[in-house]
Amino acid sequence: MSVVVTGATGQLGRLAVENLIARGTDPAGITAAGRNADRLAELAESGVATAAIDFDDPDTLEAAFRGADALLLVSGSEVGARESQHRNAIEAARAAGVGHIVYTSVVKAGDTTLILAPEHELTEEMLAASGVPHTVLRNGWYSELFEAELQQGAQFGAFVGSAGKGQVAAASRADLAEAAAVVLLDPAAHVGAVYELTGDHAWTNDEVAAEITELLGRPVEYRDLTPEAHAEALMDAGLDDGLVRFLVDIDRNKLDGELSLVTGDLSRILGRPATSLPETLRSLYRDGADAQ
Repeated sequence: MSVVVTGATGQLGRLAVENLIARGTDPAGITAAGRNADRLAELAESGVATAAIDFDDPDTLEAAFRGADALLLVSGSEVGARESQHRNAIEAARAAGVGHIVYTSVVKAGDTTLILAPEHELTEEMLAASGVPHTVLRNGWYSELFEAELQQGAQFGAFVGSAGKGQVAAASRADLAEAAAVVLLDPAAHVGAVYELTGDHAWTNDEVAAEITELLGRPVEYRDLTPEAHAEALMDAGLDDGLVRFLVDIDRNKLDGELSLVTGDLSRILGRPATSLPETLRSLYRDGADAQ
């Protein structure tokens, strides 16, 4: 079969390509599509075809997608521009005769106050209206995003936030990419499905601090702040206004339980338990130590 993976020069897309190959897909049947020419060249060394695409240029999309049995549409990284970019991609896929689209959405899209959700909800609506067979993978919070807490804990013995006792059912990128590969390789079994892909356990920041304490072998605590104090701390750390607003808003979403959903969908697709947050923290810590 022929499979196209967009965002292949990013972390999730590249992992999806690697998983497809690991599961026996002929590299020649995979097209890794993205914007970064250097990373596309690296991917080509594994034997896959590559295509330079731009979500803002429909011609590049249709040429890359033409005749594909399945397309992994990894959501664009430009928040605020994704509605038009994803429309371009879906229309190009339909015009190119793509057999099945697998889209990486966000957890609870359509029934959440999560600040990342509106563009994903619109994309899901566009997919439903397109007439192209499709599957929606609503990815939860990435476990790897707790690397910031790990680094702060290692440096200062504490990390701060404003999420209170809010829980996060984080999942690793590697698991989410593997789930995407499973669906891509048997699309007929997943037509019309919407999967909420989360970790098997939801964690509070206090629990994360306890795991980091055990990992480092020295005390690390979570200090809960008001949103205003959290924003001030982030500004003092040198973050720009836009990122500060985003991080504070995400913590509000965590406090409201918008990232706490545990469904078991991910572990069922994988046929094994999802990688736990402590496992990911250990991997991040080991990789950081190896890089020093």
